[in-house]
Amino acid sequence: MSVHIRLARLGRKNLPFYRIVAADKDAKRDGRYIEVLGTFNPVTNPPTVDLKEDRVKYWVGVGAQLTETTLRIVEKQIPGYVSGILEGRTKKLQAKRASRKKRAKA
Repeated sequence: MSVHIRLARLGRKNLPFYRIVAADKDAKRDGRYIEVLGTFNPVTNPPTVDLKEDRVKYWVGVGAQLTETTLRIVEKQIPGYVSGILEGRTKKLQAKRASRKKRAKA
C-alpha cells in the first residue's frame, strides 16, 4: 500500500475548501483516507493553512509521497524540511544503485 499526502476537496461550487489528508494512492480524490493532516482554504487572502506538523513529519518519515501541490504547501509551512528529506532519499537511492553496479561488475 502506497500512501500519498494530498488534497481532498470540500466546500461548495466556486468556493473550494480542502483537507490535507494521508490516503492510499489508489483511493478516490474525495474518498477514503487514513488521516486528516490539516486544512487549506484558497479563498481567503492570503490563503490559510492549518497543518499538523508532527503528523506530516511522521508520514513523510515513514515514506509517504507528497503531491506537487501539498509539497508546495508543506514547504511554505515547514521551510527546508521536505527538501532535506527528499535529498536524503535520493542520496540513499544513488548509493544503493552504485553498490549494485559495483556488485554486477564483480
